[in-house]
Amino acid sequence: MKKIITTTKAPAPIGPYNQAVLNGNTLYTSGQVAINPETGALVLDDIKTETEQVMQNLKAILDEVDMSFENVIKTTIFLSDMNNFALVNEVYGSYFNEDTAPARETVAVAALPKFVNVEISVIAVK
Repeated sequence: MKKIITTTKAPAPIGPYNQAVLNGNTLYTSGQVAINPETGALVLDDIKTETEQVMQNLKAILDEVDMSFENVIKTTIFLSDMNNFALVNEVYGSYFNEDTAPARETVAVAALPKFVNVEISVIAVK
């Protein structure tokens, strides 16, 4: 059964979608960008800080359903500039155990919502 997941600890959606959907034991998050949920402001100081905010937003959604990054089985990373790959990967990698890291793809795109540099979504299973 489909259950809509929302938390005030992650940014509110900026369009006709939800932060996440839980179907049975599987959580599907919408792509998260670097919006500070407390202020609504974009965090674009540098790519590492931006990625850290994205990961914290994902963590807040996972926390809402009593999951963690250990439950993540698949991620998708969208980058506006593939030259940022190594720096994004450094921050992203700090959230996972390399031995049990999820499957992933990283895709370069022409532009992202609000012209951010990185967007990440996850699929997690309890």
